Amino acid sequence: MRVLEEDLYPSTPGKVKVERAGAMSRHLHRCFASTGTMFLWALFLVAMTATYLSVHSFVDTSSRYFAASWGGLHWERQIRASASPRRPPGSAEGAGLSVLVTGAAGFVGTHCSLALRKRGDGVVGIDNFNSYYDPSLKKARRALLGSHGVFVVEGDINDGRLLAKLFDVVPFTHVLHLAAQAGVRYAMENPASYVHSNIAGLVSLLEACKDADPQPAVVWASSSSVYGLNDRVPFSEAHRTDRPASLYAATKKAGEEITHTYNHIYGLSVTGLRFFTVYGPWGRPDMAYFSFTRNILQGKPITVYRGRDHVDLARDFTYIDDIVRGCLASLDTAGRSTGTGGKKRGPAPYRIFNLGNTSPVTVPTLVSILERYLRVKAKRNVVEMPGNGDVPYTHANISLAREQLGYKPTTSLEMGLKKFVRWYLSYYGYNQGTHTFRNS
Repeated sequence: MRVLEEDLYPSTPGKVKVERAGAMSRHLHRCFASTGTMFLWALFLVAMTATYLSVHSFVDTSSRYFAASWGGLHWERQIRASASPRRPPGSAEGAGLSVLVTGAAGFVGTHCSLALRKRGDGVVGIDNFNSYYDPSLKKARRALLGSHGVFVVEGDINDGRLLAKLFDVVPFTHVLHLAAQAGVRYAMENPASYVHSNIAGLVSLLEACKDADPQPAVVWASSSSVYGLNDRVPFSEAHRTDRPASLYAATKKAGEEITHTYNHIYGLSVTGLRFFTVYGPWGRPDMAYFSFTRNILQGKPITVYRGRDHVDLARDFTYIDDIVRGCLASLDTAGRSTGTGGKKRGPAPYRIFNLGNTSPVTVPTLVSILERYLRVKAKRNVVEMPGNGDVPYTHANISLAREQLGYKPTTSLEMGLKKFVRWYLSYYGYNQGTHTFRNS
């Protein structure tokens, strides 16, 4: 505006020419010349801004691409190689499955992935390696899987792009969904993590499954926690599960309803497995038997909860090998999904099974067995069970799983804990002579 003002109002008063037509012509000429210049500058600035935004978008996209732990031709070759079944031609078991295992670096996920690979099935794992418990244990499990030819993608099941890419690269026949936020008590500290993993993550995975072509059959881990305040024992699949005692149980119950919806609308074949207190080598450090072992060896006191009227808590402890057999039997007997392009073409199977040991053992008895194998006396601190979502007793009725899956647990708690202690002492390098750990 300064240029226009100087043109209209000269610095020397009294010398403005009276020739209005000529003056107006000159003003218009200057005005248009100045406007044209401004237009060119504006056009230049627009072009520069567009270029900046384009380059910034490219750099941002590129940086996210290169920072991602997945993608690229080499990655796709690894996925395909890991997903390829390796059963010999003409095998009595058939051509083999191609299974996507979520939570593959977790406790049950690692054991199931190894068992599938051992019998010749193709396996690809996915795990986000979160810090709910020591990620180094999960990474050690991943290394174990890698040594057996199982590739584990580091990623989150809430990442729809990643899931879509996996199904684009491999036509998985089955999904074994074991990824979840576990633990009853931790839900009181971080409730959002349970909704994120157990509900949102499940929906994200089911969306990918229903859009896949072909649709895979889905086998997933529910929990015995869904029985909640049910006091009828042993727990049967026919019992009510509408009174959860914890947020964890509520998210697993919600998962059962959500999977039923996807089965009904989209024709996904779904099998839900209600695990009962799984234990064994490579287990979860947050589980009682695991933390008891470390504290007993370190000479620290352990907290043993007791129910009302001084009744000991009891759990249907189920050894990992028995759970794995139930998972694989569920995969083998899962019927086909019937949807195509996200549309249901006919009814698909929907099943729920208990997977337990059917022999509940009290927690004090568990501690006594550990004391014997560790050769160390525990410092027990017995307290009344707080209102944190735990239930006093679990007991599985496995009649349905026995009938339809051929499921038959064979490992007693005594034998299972003996195997666990042997693994624990080896993995953490505990020297029973010096009472020290080599590995933290």
